[in-house]
Amino acid sequence: MNNPALADILAQQVKLGAAVSKARVRAPIVPQLPAIVKTIVDSIPDSMYDEDRVRYMADQVNSLLEKDRVALRDHMQIFVKRCVDLGASDMDCGAMGCDGYFWYRVDGDKRRYEELGQYTYEETDLLFLNLLNERQMKVLFEEKSVDFSYQLPIEGKDGKRRRFRTTCYFDNDHLGLNMRQITDEVFPLKSLGFHPLIEKGMMFRHVRDGLTLVTGVTGSGKSTTLDAIIDANNEDVPAHCVIIAKPIEFMHDSKRCIVRHREVGKDVISFKAGIVQALRQDPDIIVIGEMRDPETISAALEITDSGHKVFSTLHTISAVETIDRIVAEYPTEEQERIRIRLADVLRCIVSQKLCPKIGGGRILAKDVLWMDSSSRAAIKNGNTGEIYQMMWEGSRAGMTTLEQDLLRLTKQRLITPETAMDFANNKRRMQQLLR
Repeated sequence: MNNPALADILAQQVKLGAAVSKARVRAPIVPQLPAIVKTIVDSIPDSMYDEDRVRYMADQVNSLLEKDRVALRDHMQIFVKRCVDLGASDMDCGAMGCDGYFWYRVDGDKRRYEELGQYTYEETDLLFLNLLNERQMKVLFEEKSVDFSYQLPIEGKDGKRRRFRTTCYFDNDHLGLNMRQITDEVFPLKSLGFHPLIEKGMMFRHVRDGLTLVTGVTGSGKSTTLDAIIDANNEDVPAHCVIIAKPIEFMHDSKRCIVRHREVGKDVISFKAGIVQALRQDPDIIVIGEMRDPETISAALEITDSGHKVFSTLHTISAVETIDRIVAEYPTEEQERIRIRLADVLRCIVSQKLCPKIGGGRILAKDVLWMDSSSRAAIKNGNTGEIYQMMWEGSRAGMTTLEQDLLRLTKQRLITPETAMDFANNKRRMQQLLR
């Protein structure tokens, strides 16, 4: 080109065009926040700091016109629907931890989705406060965290609305939020890979009492397993099942069973109260969402001891750790009594993990203890360290250690040997198995 000045101008235009194109690619795909958000944020007095700013916004939200609250809910639904579209198990957002972005966990990995835009702490505070009613706000400020269920106004695969287990909590004087997607379908119990004897033991028709615990870390599929057990009994036998949870997740239709759903904080004031009240409701099966404190554990043992079939969960990674954790919840002088009581009522412990599957997705691996006379004696005598070997040798009774189950999945080419090592509790034993 003969004109250098013109060449420079054209080069600048190309750069500008590329920058505009790049900006378009990165532009958020979410509409602007409703104008009421800026109005409220700008109205926060400069003299307010920390939690007082959140309390001020809560008061403003409670005073909003219905049309403004609907606009805020509609905006929040954009992010929740993205969770459904991605097939994500969880969505996290808000406060310092998320740096203004929305994060989603897909196939076990959690990452930020920058295309949804970046928000200030006050903007997400308002969106989250708008999800709460006044009672839930009160709990949030008193306990610094509140659990509740949330549902989208769209239908799931079975004609039901998509539901989420939600926690809103304080994080460095602002609000963080986690939403866990509740599946709108129940897996058949047989699809979870339990030994037929263990399946039989979970059914009220065959074993009408005792405590079964499903354990694992957050996101390990405990609720999915419990729902499969509930549904199998619901289809099998005429009985009465009472579910006590915080919050209620999957909603079971009554089939052959009456299925009651009692949400702690909404239908009943506490897990213990729900368990005690259940005794007067003529139940056959009682499902306790989580045994999270000695009070709930004691109530669960008591109702099991009265001849009911009870299912519950704990955040532990193995059958042996589960027993030790329950006993350790009590003062030293009470632990022997609790060991004896637990040994008498316990039927089964399933400790599970979700492992990355070859080809994508995740698959269940589990530790399974079925109580027999030897394991009962081990618990009563405080020799829980012996139980692992009992499980190792108990395949005829349907038992398995996590390492044996990981080896099975590896041989079936469902997971890699590296995954088996990563998820094993006993690394040395797993290494020996993989040789």
